[in-house]
Amino acid sequence: MSHLVRRLAVLVGVPALVLGLVNAPAATATPRHDRFPARIELPAGFQPEGIAIARGTAYFGSRLTGDIYAAELRTGAGKVLSPGPGTGSLGLKVDERGRLFVAGAAGGNGRVIDTKSGKVLARYTFTTSTPTFVNDVVLGKDAAWFTDSRQPVLYKLPFGKHGKLPAKAETIPLSGDYQHTEGNNGNGIALTPDGRALIIVQSSTGLLLRVDTRTGVARKVELGGAVMTNGDGLLLSGRTLYVVQNRLNKIAVIGLDKAGTAGRVLREITSPDFDVPTTAAAFGDRLYLPNARFTTTPTPTTPYWVTAVRR
Repeated sequence: MSHLVRRLAVLVGVPALVLGLVNAPAATATPRHDRFPARIELPAGFQPEGIAIARGTAYFGSRLTGDIYAAELRTGAGKVLSPGPGTGSLGLKVDERGRLFVAGAAGGNGRVIDTKSGKVLARYTFTTSTPTFVNDVVLGKDAAWFTDSRQPVLYKLPFGKHGKLPAKAETIPLSGDYQHTEGNNGNGIALTPDGRALIIVQSSTGLLLRVDTRTGVARKVELGGAVMTNGDGLLLSGRTLYVVQNRLNKIAVIGLDKAGTAGRVLREITSPDFDVPTTAAAFGDRLYLPNARFTTTPTPTTPYWVTAVRR
């Protein structure tokens, strides 16, 4: 190769090298989540049920008072963010605007809380009928959806422009393969992987049901004969659905098809630190679960904690 050709090759190669450096992803320091505490202590007598996580902070609802407690995952330190209404706070979800959506249990209601200030942004009465038990919530692109374990319905908060909260909720009756029974019915709720429908677990039957958001018609999710006994909180990650089976002290890990019509149990997650976990939220490669301790008689001094497991 001549000197001129070698020089041209070098000059041609320089821009490519520079371009590669420009387009290369910047090196970022990934937090070592395994150095975070694997167990977070909650206030004595708190009686937790729901959990939501955003920006390294976990939020918990008390089924006794409805207080919302916020704890830093890095340290485990926390405090009451928002005092409750005296009735339970169960399922929780937080959106990108820092709004925490809260299912209001036997109060038949829900509320939305600003996670920065603890201020209640909106309150909704879903039903005045009894019995009622507003159990869990999931956030879709255009609405928040709540289950009621004692009523054969879903409650919908349709979002306005830029996520504006509505003046009131809508009620969607459930039908199809959903058969209302005694005890807890619709409990945990998630979106399907394609985001076009909902999945709920019916605790009394152990069935996973795919629900049409327009009609409320529910169809059984085919799991090859598997039943989600004691199914409680649901968490979707991609096409993986985590089903918390509270009194069985385990999490079923289910691989779903895109539409959420069928799936299969891939494995189970357990921990000796579980004591009736109810719901799960993800942070990094971990799941965090509050232990409701339903089999322990609650007192003002009963200890409660959160368990972190690998997912």
